[in-house]
Amino acid sequence: MTAVLDVEGLDVTLFTRAGALRAIEGFSLSVAAGETVALVGESGCGKSLAALACMRLLPDPPARITGGAVRLDGRDLVPLAERDMVRVRGRTAAMIFQDPVGALNPVTRIGDQLVEMLRAHLDISRIAARLRATELLELVGISDAAGRLDDYPHQLSGGTCQRVMIAMAIACRPRLLIADEATTALDVTIQAQVLALLAQLQAEMGMAILFITHDLGVVAEIAQRVVVMYAGVKVEEAPVDALFAAALHPYTKGLLAATPVAGEGSRQRLAEIPGRVPALSERPAGCLFAARCPLVFDRCITERPSLHDAGPGRQVACFAVTP
Repeated sequence: MTAVLDVEGLDVTLFTRAGALRAIEGFSLSVAAGETVALVGESGCGKSLAALACMRLLPDPPARITGGAVRLDGRDLVPLAERDMVRVRGRTAAMIFQDPVGALNPVTRIGDQLVEMLRAHLDISRIAARLRATELLELVGISDAAGRLDDYPHQLSGGTCQRVMIAMAIACRPRLLIADEATTALDVTIQAQVLALLAQLQAEMGMAILFITHDLGVVAEIAQRVVVMYAGVKVEEAPVDALFAAALHPYTKGLLAATPVAGEGSRQRLAEIPGRVPALSERPAGCLFAARCPLVFDRCITERPSLHDAGPGRQVACFAVTP
């Protein structure tokens, strides 16, 4: 399948008073039309930073793309001027953020925010944009859509704000949708509704979706492929069924062991991964996971493993896994 999003060898560097710190190194992934790829890992592994890099939304200073390419339908976004990126965001690629209330303008009515976004990308009148805004809110399952246009974000629940963000993201039928922890702040019922809505919209519009999460239970429901990220590098990639059946990287195994299993009751004891993700200023010369890995041996301490093929559609970066 032809990739809608193709990230190749992405490097992101933070320029700080302590010096230049590599936050993402040689990161690659692709997402095809109609496909959902999940990007998973602990907090602090670089998932959100990678998403912001793809949308050219890195806070500069201190963060900057220092290598690699981010291609959207074959067009590299990295060298584009900001005025050109403004045309891309919202129209060709869109992003849903983890905190929907914080992402919306608190002093502007919902309808005005939708209208402003629509008119920025489409040649339509304010009246037509308001009608389209009503249709979008209805599409994402918000009741009394016309009336809600005059509400402010603080008057809506977190779940409704997330639906508004989805409405804004799909307004121009983007080719790519990046959902960054889009269901993390929602209760289980609303989370299920949002996931079902994204799946329905993807089926109707053929979007490519990059779904960023630390919740592997969600991944099992929505994704076709999984990319596992640790400390700014990709450590494993696999089809979702293959990964859940037999994860290869010790870090992925640790994540799965720490995931609750439905039906096992409140007495279930979850495993934990000892230690923490290394700080950017403390990154070891060898494998970034070595200090926490149960399989570590001498080579891991001095040498960084590279990704190698490990079966159909599978890659892993681990010396303990034979190519």
